[in-house]
Amino acid sequence: MLKEVDKSISIDGRDIRLKVGLLAPQAGGSVLIQLEDTAVFVAATRAAGREGIDFLPLIVDYEERLYAAGRIPGGFLRREGRPPERATLISRLIDRPMRPLFPGWLRDDIQIVATTMSLDERVPPDVLAVTGASIATLLAGIPFNGPMAAVRVGLVGDDFIINPTYDEIERGDLDLVVAGSPDGVIMVEAGANQLPEQDVIEAIDFGYEVIRDLIQAQRDLMAELGIEPALITPPEVDTTLENFITERAKDPVKQILSQFELTKTDRDTELDAVKASLVTEIEALPEDDPVRVAAMADGKAIGNTFKDITKKLMRRQIVEDNVRVDGRKLDEVRPISCRTHLLPERVHGSALFQRGLTQVLSVVTLGTPGEEQEMDDLHPDEEKRYMHHYNFPPYSVGETKPMRSPGRREIGHGALAERAIIPVLPPKDKFPYVVRVVSEVLSSNGSTSMGSVCGSTLALMDAGVPIVKPVSGAAMGLIKEGEEVRILTDIQGIEDFLGDMDFKVAGTDDGITALQMDMKITGLPIEVVAQSIGQARSARLHILNKMLEAIDQPRTELSPFAPRLLTIKIDSEFIGMIIGPGGKTIKGITEQTGAKIDIQDDGTVTISAVDRDKAKQARAIIEGMTRKLSAGDVYVGKVTRIIPIGAFVEFLPGKEGMIHISQLADYRVGKVEDEVTVGDEVIIKIREIDNRGRVNLTRLGIHPDEAAAARETSAK
Repeated sequence: MLKEVDKSISIDGRDIRLKVGLLAPQAGGSVLIQLEDTAVFVAATRAAGREGIDFLPLIVDYEERLYAAGRIPGGFLRREGRPPERATLISRLIDRPMRPLFPGWLRDDIQIVATTMSLDERVPPDVLAVTGASIATLLAGIPFNGPMAAVRVGLVGDDFIINPTYDEIERGDLDLVVAGSPDGVIMVEAGANQLPEQDVIEAIDFGYEVIRDLIQAQRDLMAELGIEPALITPPEVDTTLENFITERAKDPVKQILSQFELTKTDRDTELDAVKASLVTEIEALPEDDPVRVAAMADGKAIGNTFKDITKKLMRRQIVEDNVRVDGRKLDEVRPISCRTHLLPERVHGSALFQRGLTQVLSVVTLGTPGEEQEMDDLHPDEEKRYMHHYNFPPYSVGETKPMRSPGRREIGHGALAERAIIPVLPPKDKFPYVVRVVSEVLSSNGSTSMGSVCGSTLALMDAGVPIVKPVSGAAMGLIKEGEEVRILTDIQGIEDFLGDMDFKVAGTDDGITALQMDMKITGLPIEVVAQSIGQARSARLHILNKMLEAIDQPRTELSPFAPRLLTIKIDSEFIGMIIGPGGKTIKGITEQTGAKIDIQDDGTVTISAVDRDKAKQARAIIEGMTRKLSAGDVYVGKVTRIIPIGAFVEFLPGKEGMIHISQLADYRVGKVEDEVTVGDEVIIKIREIDNRGRVNLTRLGIHPDEAAAARETSAK
């Protein structure tokens, strides 16, 4: 049992409190980390490894409890169910900087669970959860190349802010999360409002300086508790099998990797043939041969060893010869092709983006304001107007496997593309549509997330969405061998799989809109990060120019099958009247016109219909119902019914008044039918509106000019 410690760390004038030794005594290690009134509890637990596991079975879960914000969950069960999308993204945010810091040989089951237990609406919990994961892991005595910490950096005006509030994030031009270890920056996640590259680099550097303080505070906490870092000395490994495979595979693999004309499929086929010959040779050895014994002891040993050799040779070729497996230079982008309007117009917008063997089809759907996504999580934003969904079917990599609901990877890639596009979307008052983009990955060989950004930009312009500027994206890679560092532009699958970094950068020609950097090593100095961002700009602009050859600006006309939106503003006092009891009135307007009507609390009414005339008809009805009437106004109306004492006239859609028999003519009228019949068009003037809101009309005292003006207005 740890002794109970309550420690504070002062960061930028605010205290982060750490409580250890109080909660979850059976967990390996745990901490309650708190900033203001936001408190996140993080526990890390380690269990003995399972037989046959050849990877690190790390599970990271972020849990939200709505009691943290004083709310009861919706739905029939009134309890939390499947994690919302933002919770999944925070789970990934914790996992990405933690995973590279565990030693490569570790095979024990490790689980990290972070739970937001209290939420101050000014303080996001995600970066607290990331730092808490490092502390809990250190307390659990798990081998770990930490400490690690994360901070958020905002930019309001010209000032960088550490761990900004939700309001400051909303008002600012940058929302950046940076995580770091003693070796440098290990993870970056950012959304930006077309910020210049240099501003983003300075923000990362600014955040890492604070991370150094958080790392030292964790070291001080461990010293205070008397906890020594867990040993991370790798276990001794028998190299008999490795030496055997290296001796026989080195030359043929090197030759295959240097055949730049090979396609990915051909290269994989030839490498598989070399591996198969090794398996055959090893199986032919005597049963007591040390090589065969080692191979039989672990069914995956031959494949894993062969992969390690391929990785070493590919990396050496890049570092020593500055040449990649497909013959490209380090800063060269693969061939690009772009097409728009690929699908019929019933699809509101579509585009196909291909870079090398990576191919993404993006499809745009325009919806009405009522189709905004409602968010049931702890984030202050309750609705989402732009949705980007990413699908990665198995055929995209030539595989067969069951299709399931979107996993964490799909959710993460969709969120990154969404973040890249949001800064260039038109404001709601100019383009009130809800927009959904679906990116279908049809073929994958690296950088599909940036392919979806490029394809979606093209599809949005094809759909006629007036985006501020087109966005392109590129994925950067890195090979680090000792002191030698090589940055790769537009990485393909093998370079991502066998490399040390996946750094995705998206933006316009003015600046960056989104960043995501993940490492497989324990950190990078800021200078290398800056070089990667600079090299990415050249790639982005090259890709953008290719995109603009396909479509250089948004189309001026929407698809004929897209809904037509008309927006009007009414006094909020009329909202209840338009809706009617039980929604009867608004349903009646919808049935009469075929238009869909959405009403917001501020009185904004959005009317949508594929047929614009139907939308205009619904608008006329609502305008008529909500128009403030005044005595003396003159209208053209139609007689709707007759009673003995007068005639009822509809003079505006949904507005009716009565002409008393005495007001039908300037002489005595015997019967109403002598003057008007149902369906007659008449010129009327509002005589008075009584205290019950009833409108009394007259045909008397109307000047010819007033009548002419009323007819002209009616014709419009």
